[in-house]
Amino acid sequence: MPKHPTYEYWFLTGSQNLYGEDVLRQVDADSQKIVDGLNNDSAVGARFVFKPVLTTPESILGTCREANADPKCAGVICWMHTFSPAKMWIAGLRELAKPLCHFHTQLHRDIPWDRIDMDYMNLHQSAHGGREFGFLISRLRRERKVVVGHWEDPDTRAELAGWCRTAAGWATLRNLKVVRFADNMRQVAVTDGDKVEAQMQLGFSVNTHPVGELVDVIGQQSDADIDALCQEYADTYKVVPALLKGGDRHDSLREAARIELGHRSFLESNGFDAFVNCFEDLTGMDQLPGLPVQRLMQEGYGFGPEGDWKSAALVRAMKVMAGPEDKGTSFMEDYTYHLDPRGERCLGAHMLEICPSLAAGTPACEVHPLFVGGKSDPVRLTFDGKPGLASNACLIDMGNRFRLLISEVEAVEPQAALPNLPVARVLWKIMPDLKTGAAAWIHAGGAHHTAFSYSVRTDQLQDLADMADIESIVIDEGTDLRDFRNELRWNEAAYGLKGLS
Repeated sequence: MPKHPTYEYWFLTGSQNLYGEDVLRQVDADSQKIVDGLNNDSAVGARFVFKPVLTTPESILGTCREANADPKCAGVICWMHTFSPAKMWIAGLRELAKPLCHFHTQLHRDIPWDRIDMDYMNLHQSAHGGREFGFLISRLRRERKVVVGHWEDPDTRAELAGWCRTAAGWATLRNLKVVRFADNMRQVAVTDGDKVEAQMQLGFSVNTHPVGELVDVIGQQSDADIDALCQEYADTYKVVPALLKGGDRHDSLREAARIELGHRSFLESNGFDAFVNCFEDLTGMDQLPGLPVQRLMQEGYGFGPEGDWKSAALVRAMKVMAGPEDKGTSFMEDYTYHLDPRGERCLGAHMLEICPSLAAGTPACEVHPLFVGGKSDPVRLTFDGKPGLASNACLIDMGNRFRLLISEVEAVEPQAALPNLPVARVLWKIMPDLKTGAAAWIHAGGAHHTAFSYSVRTDQLQDLADMADIESIVIDEGTDLRDFRNELRWNEAAYGLKGLS
């Protein structure tokens, strides 16, 4: 099972020696108070590391270099308690390779009207110092997150926590190993791409292992382990009688368990946290993995079908970004539309592989024929997705750059039962409406495979794109198609000016 990574976030406070030792001691104490408050808030769920106040170019440069070298550090948060002349930060920020958040806050929420004096003003001048720091970062053309608000405010803390989870996702992506058990589906364009450029730009590696290697490991699984996993299925899901012990299709369930155990063993022993397969290459396998992929995704693995390594990497990153309390994150595919003008909807599904973290209730474990792959009928979990706001995103290779396309949707309950649809599915409303949202997606070159999440917000995905220095495009309630198409045109020009075309 892939571990949920534990990272740290360094809290750097800027000041200067002009104010004297007493003030600097107070700045240190105030910074420590904020760090302690954030660390003691379980809702934030991140570990912040206090660093002594920085007042010289040398100390700033040294701290940034230390952050770069520390694998536990996923990002750096900077707070200007007082005025910190920003030229001191040039060398350090030029070398800083970790994500940067500018926390524009102050110790006290309110102005003490009856006792405020110039001593108070000189100590508590984040409004002043933050602007100096902000100018320098803009002048350096450095991407960063800006969080504004009082550090004790729950909304401010939630925004900061979201950025921390995104930084963890980025750190995960930078070190991710994706294994391909098959090549890209023949003749398909959008799921293909430049794996070398992806590793240069995004960090994750994509390499192929023959399906035969996986099949060998699948064949090594013991009957005892298979029996135990079949019992786990029976205890966890609504397993149809034919698949239970004594049923006429129990061998199909045992084969699914064998395949799951083999996949998990192969992934764990080789350090892969994401994988792809393809129904066009199942040589030596009895059935296309359905239930095994669904369960591995729920454990946190990234997955993409038909050789779609970009989706596999994005799903893994978003699993981490969602955090341990994930409401549901999965690989997804836009499958078919409901075009009734009284309520247009999109039905998302796939042949088999939708993560049960999206399920509204206990999934059913069933076996049905599959019209592709030429193998035995695969076992799968079927369910309706739960209602709620969600993000639907894809990573696409535009030739001269990667684009992260983000669509905001609202999952809804199906209008009627779907007794003859033998797959997991989610029904949703596309923002701002199906006609505008779908047209915008197509104009942007969006893929038919996506990463779908009830937990990962649009701003987190935009932050991820900023950390990776790639383009992000958002389709939401405010999308106007004419403006959206102009944004695409402007981006072509902007990335050309960056020398990326």
